[in-house]
Amino acid sequence: MATIEKRKSDDGSPSYRVKIRLKGYPPESATFSRLTDAKEWAQKTEADIKAGRHFGISKQHTLAELLDRYEATDLPKLKSAASVKLRLDWWRSELGPQLLSNLTPDVIAAARDRLAATPTRRATKVRSGADVNRALAALSSACSFAVKELGWLERNPLERVRKPTESKGRVRFLSESELPALLKACKESPNKDLYLAVILSLTTGGRQSEIMGLCWPQIDFKNRTALLGDTKNGHPRALPLSGEALTLLQERARIRSLTDNRIFPSKPGSKTPYVDLRAPFTAALNSADIKDFHWHDLRHTAASYLAMAGTSPLEMAKVLGHRTMAMVARYSHLSPSRVVELGDLLARRMGVE
Repeated sequence: MATIEKRKSDDGSPSYRVKIRLKGYPPESATFSRLTDAKEWAQKTEADIKAGRHFGISKQHTLAELLDRYEATDLPKLKSAASVKLRLDWWRSELGPQLLSNLTPDVIAAARDRLAATPTRRATKVRSGADVNRALAALSSACSFAVKELGWLERNPLERVRKPTESKGRVRFLSESELPALLKACKESPNKDLYLAVILSLTTGGRQSEIMGLCWPQIDFKNRTALLGDTKNGHPRALPLSGEALTLLQERARIRSLTDNRIFPSKPGSKTPYVDLRAPFTAALNSADIKDFHWHDLRHTAASYLAMAGTSPLEMAKVLGHRTMAMVARYSHLSPSRVVELGDLLARRMGVE
């Protein structure tokens, strides 16, 4: 029996989703922009199924065709389109010629295991569970598109594919002795951007791209904030400006370029949107004798010091722009004194101190 469901797309135009379920046959579905087309397809498909002439829409399209459609329509809407495209390219090379009807959980699981066994581009590290999961997520998004928009699949096969376990995440932060050593090395660096960029990263907890991509119109000196409208998770937030970071920004604002509104502009002819600080940052780390430390660990340092100061997880998430408490929970072991304070508060409240 066929059912037709009317739906609305993002631009307000109607579409009609047809679902056919006949006992003894796999379900079929398709989406049309006109109701008459939907009814005609439903009538013809039901007749073909009963007569043994229908082979299913999923047997008419390959994974490569699906990826082509997905990349042409939905992929450009993603902020991470470039990285997702690379992951989809891997699936295309691995399973592209496969019919969607053959894209079963066991086929995907076998490909997942092959990916997990494939070394990374640098060929020096084992591929992490998180990397494999991102590849699975990219394919899952394409399959969801096939289910919801195209009607080429009845169900997303990724729903029944097990995801590898991910590590708890790397938490490396500057110790009380490393912090002043790094700041001293950055201050003495011949690069005039390094110290300000590091100070901003440490005192705001901002991501490297957020800090380095700052422009003067985002800076609100009156309210001591840097407004971020295009963050990684898609939600705007404000970075706090305080102490030496605020002072250095005010000094730089007095000598800023009138033709370039970037705070850390790249050199003329450079392909990067902001100045490249990799070499001077590495030199500063070597000068301070700090090992196994990356720029993103400045963000970890900000989070860790917030935790050790007794900042609540909700407040930390607000400052750092984390959408889930799971991201903040990795720093919970750094604030045992705060737990004791809360216990004392509870005892006083109950009158049993």
